[in-house]
Amino acid sequence: MSLKKKLIVLNTTIMLGLGSAFAIPSVKAESITDIQSQRTGIQSDISEAEQVIQQLKKEQSKMNAQIAQIESAMKENDQKIKDTEQEIKDTEKDIESLKKEIKALEERIAKREEVLKERALSFQESGGDVEYLEVVLGSKSFGEFVNRVGAVATIVEADQQILSEQEADKADLEKKQATVEKKLQSLKDMEVELKGMQSQIEDQKAETVNMKAKIEKKESETEALKQSLENKDAGLEAQIASIRENIKKEEERKASEKADLDRAAEEVNSSNASSEESSSSSSEGSSSSSKGEASAKSSSKAESSSNSSKNSSAAKPAASKTETSSKPSSANTGSAITAGYKYIGNSTYKFGGGRTASDIANGLFDCSAFVAWAYKQAGVNLTPSTDALKNAGRQVSDSQKQPGDLVFFNTYKTDGHVGIYVGGGKFIGSQSSTGVAIANMESGYWADVYNGRVVRVN
Repeated sequence: MSLKKKLIVLNTTIMLGLGSAFAIPSVKAESITDIQSQRTGIQSDISEAEQVIQQLKKEQSKMNAQIAQIESAMKENDQKIKDTEQEIKDTEKDIESLKKEIKALEERIAKREEVLKERALSFQESGGDVEYLEVVLGSKSFGEFVNRVGAVATIVEADQQILSEQEADKADLEKKQATVEKKLQSLKDMEVELKGMQSQIEDQKAETVNMKAKIEKKESETEALKQSLENKDAGLEAQIASIRENIKKEEERKASEKADLDRAAEEVNSSNASSEESSSSSSEGSSSSSKGEASAKSSSKAESSSNSSKNSSAAKPAASKTETSSKPSSANTGSAITAGYKYIGNSTYKFGGGRTASDIANGLFDCSAFVAWAYKQAGVNLTPSTDALKNAGRQVSDSQKQPGDLVFFNTYKTDGHVGIYVGGGKFIGSQSSTGVAIANMESGYWADVYNGRVVRVN
């Protein structure tokens, strides 16, 4: 084979080698881009999962606070029940004592009646009768007249005192009976209400605990999803690292092969330079030109491959952006109807609650205290008692009620519950089962116990 043919074969081999050297890394670089695109999507999903987890943690924290609040209210209500039961026992003892006193009073009254009978009989036996004038004018002498006048006056005076004592004892007896019976009834009503509320608060706690369990389950599932996505992302990252390592090794190998081919070409040229000088010069020029073109093409391909590799390795997942949502504006504290909105879902019913700064700060209200507090935010002072609120303004008919009016319900007693009408057949109030909430008074329980009393605060 002539030297010219050898050089052509050698140059062809070099070109094929160079083409092979840069074609494979280019394909691998495209694979890196595809994998990196997958990682971007996965990392976006991871970011969303993290946001969901953070939101669930906030909800869980809120549930924990609400459960603690409910447990505190239950503890205080339970103590109130015990205190009320003790008061009932004490009042029942008072009633037993009163019964003994009543019996003694009845005995004294009976004795007085006997005294009166005896006095009347004695008067008649001394020659008198019921008529005062007949007794006095019937005397036979002045001395008898004086005696009879004195006797009658004494009897009348004594009778008057007995009758006065009799009336006083009867009035005292009636007063004591009324006071004790009223107190006992009030305590029994309170006990019924407290036990009913305790039952509803326990249901509220059970519902809250159930919601917390669901949130914890969802959080656990989201954590598992996040971990799965992170594992997948780590696997893709390892693939990219492996491909880049293979590209590097492939480039090093091809560079080594090219160097070997260049050295072989130089050796062939050198060994045949002396024997075919003129022909070699001509061939060398041609070969040199061809080699220059090959070198230029190789350089161009190498640069293209290098740029592709750099662009591929430079691709990174876009950073996730978390939008900051604006918080809802605070409730309008200047309006009684909206003042309590901030406590919806964030309060607990507490019998006797809402009358201290601590209770108000922690959203612990009973129905009348909540209404009084809400109106205070609007600059109106009301007494936190359902009986007092009934007379806090003028009564209007049910058909004329409007937002802001007080509405009453017969729960454990007449007008036992009160709320603020908000319109649309609904009212806001502190309910034992929910704490501060908006309830429907046109259907269900509240419709059944609504008594039609509507008070418009002046």
